[in-house]
Parts: sequence; C-alpha cells; structure tokens
Amino acid sequence: MRISRLVIWIAAAGIVVAACGGATTPAATGEDQPAPTTQNSSADVETATMELSGRIETIDAAIEAWRGATSVAEAQAAAETAANLVVGPNGPGFGDRDGDGVVGGSSDLGLLPGSDGAPAGLAAALETNECVVSDVLGGTWTDPGARWDEMLSAIDRWRPDNNTMPSLASHPMRIVGWASFSMESDSLSEIQTFGGHANIHVKVSLRALDC
Repeated sequence: MRISRLVIWIAAAGIVVAACGGATTPAATGEDQPAPTTQNSSADVETATMELSGRIETIDAAIEAWRGATSVAEAQAAAETAANLVVGPNGPGFGDRDGDGVVGGSSDLGLLPGSDGAPAGLAAALETNECVVSDVLGGTWTDPGARWDEMLSAIDRWRPDNNTMPSLASHPMRIVGWASFSMESDSLSEIQTFGGHANIHVKVSLRALDC
C-alpha cells in the first residue's frame, strides 16, 4: 500500500511540473543566456543624462558670466558661448557671433540637433524622458531644418513690445534668441536683462532632467 501511494505521489508531482512548463530550461542544459538588455539601456540613459546635464550646467555658467559681466564685450562673449553650446557646429549662427575673432562655446556636438539632423545633439539621446522632449527638445525633430527656421523666424520678428520667444517650445532655443538680441545691443544693462531671461530657460532645462 505504501509503495502504491509513493508511485501516485511521484506521478502527481510530474503532472505539476508539466503544468508549470516542465520543459528543460536553458539554464539546466548549460546554454549561454543573452545579456539583459535593460541593464545596457539603463546605462546608456544614465550616460546620456550625465552628458546632457554637464552641457546644460556649462551653459548655465556662461549665462551667469553673461549676467554678471562688467562690459558689453564681456557680456556678448558669454552670450555667444551659451548660444553656440546650444546649436553646435552645424546649427544656425554658430561661430564668432560677436565679431571679436574668437569662437566661444566651440564643440563637436550641440545640445540640439544640427540643421540637417547631424550631429543628433545631446538631448536627442533622451527621447524617453518626456520632460526633455517637451522642454529641451521642444517636440519632435523629424525635420530639423524646419525647427531651426521656426526659431530664426521668431528671432527676426521679436521686438521689445512683441516678445516672440514664448512661441518656441524649446527653452534652449529661447536662450539662443536672447543671446542673439544681446549681439545687437550696445547697452550693458539691457544685455544683462536679456541674460536674466536666458537664466530662466536654462533652469527649466536643468529641471527637465529630474522629471
């Protein structure tokens, strides 16, 4: 009787194993398992976040120099640095914006994509972050040329009594706008005021990383 019960118990256990997917697992056969993709993806996002954070903090430092400058030339040089760090070498207006013979904020990669989409820009690596997409990229970049044209149009239409900067969803683009207006002014107090506006937008960009 005890032997019969043992046989029944073993048979029942076999049924349970089969019901739970009792096929031999790769681990049991010693087969190599593929590396988890989530860890690699997480590492990539962390690296991209650190790179973007570093760039925005560098822009923040340039804006602080812009606001605290003691001369028009010093303020414009700092504003140039901030703008160039946003647009990158293939973005609109990149270069010696203030005409002093020096290119401030020179880099191989902009914060935003280049005019033809290349290089992609530091922020493009964080398209999974909704706040970065909303506040830093300001939406999709399927047509980079059109996005930059939108900014250039807003800059061209700006007047002291017609602030077009809020029409730009990308806060870094607004920084470029305020830097552009600074290049056209010979008033230090006015340029510093423009730097104050830019400061608002760099702070929004920093907060987007913590979304």
